[in-house]
Amino acid sequence: MAIGSKIEWTDATWNPVTGCNKVSPGCKHCYAERLSRRLKATGMAKYRNGFAVTMHPDTLEIPLRWRKPRSIFVNSMSDLFHAAVPDQFVRDVFAVMERAHWHRYQVLTKRPERVAALNSQLPWPAQVWLGVSVESDQYVHRIDLLRETGAKIKFLSLEPLLGPLPQLNLNGIDWVIVGGESGPGARPMAAEWARDIRDQCLAAGVPFHFKQWGGVFKKRHGRLLDGRTWDGLPHHTEPAPGVV
Repeated sequence: MAIGSKIEWTDATWNPVTGCNKVSPGCKHCYAERLSRRLKATGMAKYRNGFAVTMHPDTLEIPLRWRKPRSIFVNSMSDLFHAAVPDQFVRDVFAVMERAHWHRYQVLTKRPERVAALNSQLPWPAQVWLGVSVESDQYVHRIDLLRETGAKIKFLSLEPLLGPLPQLNLNGIDWVIVGGESGPGARPMAAEWARDIRDQCLAAGVPFHFKQWGGVFKKRHGRLLDGRTWDGLPHHTEPAPGVV
């Protein structure tokens, strides 16, 4: 099922794919892996394979049944562009996002190379936003690959932020999210890293969203940066149209 979400920058999650594997240091304490194992232990059929990549074609049409427009984080429990997801299934997901046009879709990946390979085969309607995760300076090349895609709205999820990103190239980027790691084993985020990224966004006119400080008990630390919340959203995005 698609469910409501406590993630600050979205309304709901939709998981036509579950499961993934670690590709970079930001994956070390993956919340989706922990949750998948917990859900498997409770006997939830959708997670019978634990964190192995699994397609769920029976969930594809869920956004079509949601009549109220909302922002939907696509595959919060996986990566749509994982190599184990067949090309046709990726196209099927995009076809649903194109048909259910009254929602906004936030697709986030650590695998922009796969996006590049499929880019010309995919429709890129305005309601499909594409983002890449970048946790440290070692992975800023993902941003260059994002810029080459046909997505109308391109965003960065700099979470968990594991180091400074002092010279971000924000050309063509519509939105930046920053957050510290949370949960067991959380690695700390330095305040100056977050402030520097915020200042780069302000200088470039790119909306900035500060998600959280993180920590083992993230609620204790909140999400205020210099005494205020930062809840920026992409510019020039019209309210999602109603169902026709």
